[in-house]
Amino acid sequence: MSSAVTSYAAVDLGASSGRVMVGRVGRGTLELTEAHRFRNRPVHLPEGLRWDILSLYTGVLDGLRAAGPVRSVGIDSWAVDYGLLDADGALLGNPVHYRDTRTEGIAEKVWATVPAQELYAATGVQYAPFNTLYQLTAARSTTEFARAGRLLLIPDLLGYWLTGEQGTELTNASTTQLLDPRTGDWSYGLARRLGIDLSLFAPLRRPGDPAGLLRPGVLARTGLTGPVPVTAVASHDTASAVAAVPAVGERFAYICTGTWSLAGLELLAPVLTEASRAANFTNELGLDGTIRYLRNIMGLWLLQECLREWDDPDLPALLAAAADAPALRSVVDAGDTAFLAPGRMPARIAEACRTSGQPVPDSPAEITRCILDSLALAHRRAVADAQRLADHPVDVVHIVGGGTRNALLCQLTADACGLPVLAGPAEAAALGNVLVQARADGLLGDRADMRRLLTRTQPPTRYEPRGDPASWRAAESRLATP
Repeated sequence: MSSAVTSYAAVDLGASSGRVMVGRVGRGTLELTEAHRFRNRPVHLPEGLRWDILSLYTGVLDGLRAAGPVRSVGIDSWAVDYGLLDADGALLGNPVHYRDTRTEGIAEKVWATVPAQELYAATGVQYAPFNTLYQLTAARSTTEFARAGRLLLIPDLLGYWLTGEQGTELTNASTTQLLDPRTGDWSYGLARRLGIDLSLFAPLRRPGDPAGLLRPGVLARTGLTGPVPVTAVASHDTASAVAAVPAVGERFAYICTGTWSLAGLELLAPVLTEASRAANFTNELGLDGTIRYLRNIMGLWLLQECLREWDDPDLPALLAAAADAPALRSVVDAGDTAFLAPGRMPARIAEACRTSGQPVPDSPAEITRCILDSLALAHRRAVADAQRLADHPVDVVHIVGGGTRNALLCQLTADACGLPVLAGPAEAAALGNVLVQARADGLLGDRADMRRLLTRTQPPTRYEPRGDPASWRAAESRLATP
């Protein structure tokens, strides 16, 4: 590695906020600072729930201006959602939010043509009602879709506006339920059976591939001096986060925490068995052709929605009160899609507990403890199931992402899994974004080299398991579902 320190801009978009981070990489150096953070607020329109993509793009431009001189730019975001462009490259409408209701009942229509078992065998993608495949099926009858000449996933759409170049990054493409994880290419036979024209997608790119140069107008808007390249990173934020897991060896599980919890393993080949499908695990591509074998769990969305209902109380005080609340008094299924929609989350959690005959939490502290116990229990089940289904034992669980700031959740996860938890880094997606750019720039080698730098510069916090494992087994037997 060169002794010089080089700066890279990581555009990292989450479901509730976006940020532009500046990463400085050199020999023994990996530093991350926040240049600009902005809210990501979906908009309820008469036609449904939409992303305010223009506001996000403005936030990206403002962030690049605040970042100052950088060697390159990378973009990662959430998966499955997309923008449609007309033949002239103009956006046809604000991208539909994955929590929109338009895909209700669509999966069953798809399964009538390609049964769920065949769909999983071809793509390895778990069932979720908002998968891109179901969104496209729901959209096909619309005038907007009929006018579309190109579909770009969210990071690729923003990259197109920055550079004028179009591409489809592979890790995000693997979430569409249209890609074969064994080949790393589109599942052409599946698409033909479902009547989906794959030419709507731009050519595939891999992490590290060049993705164009900032346009002159973007340079003028941001004050940057060109040429400034955009590098395709692992543009699904979970793929970037997994790339930033500071693991040693291969016997580890990871949990990427934030609005969602993504819990699973890094594998070299997909697991496409019927047992894996029944357990609702997904096989998505990661860096260097690895497989992110994981289960989606509703995550801190449950708490975020409650905090919104409670008018954003003091979070540290609430977590301290939750720590003192009775453990495992009531639990809910944190992976249940019934919790997907926004609104009335405290009441819905209470109702789920009531329906299952458990004590009903009625204070913010009790509801918060219910949520965190339930998330830890879901983490336990996902880590155990992944090891069994993939025949891949682990010795440690790495937690990365925003949930690492929640010490109670980290400790409960260690207790539930019966394994040490190493928590950190918090900004894993941005760090993974930066590391791929630095590697494309020749400053880093393979994934092990990246992780050695992470381990030296971003030491995690260790949580040892404690308590009685039998209490978690007992809680599993009475999981509440709404």
